[in-house]
Amino acid sequence: MTEILSDSEADARLGTGWTRSGAVISREVELASFPQAIEVVDRVAVLAEAADHHPDIDIRWRTLTFRLSTHSAGGLTAKDFDLAGQIDSVLAGL
Repeated sequence: MTEILSDSEADARLGTGWTRSGAVISREVELASFPQAIEVVDRVAVLAEAADHHPDIDIRWRTLTFRLSTHSAGGLTAKDFDLAGQIDSVLAGL
């Protein structure tokens, strides 16, 4: 089973643009266009599937909100922060 991170561990691992609310980290980004937003979602979907760890993604025109939590563990784990880092890489590559 994946180990749940303490509040202080989770806060220390937050990347730029990410916030934490309880057992969820989230990041909202605005892209240049709706097609670019969908391209990001497609890239994240491939990474999430490979990691077998799937974020909640809210799509509002060209604004995306990513939410991560390891529901099976009941909190935040390294898996959440690993995928958050991969999402950051996708966004940085635009």
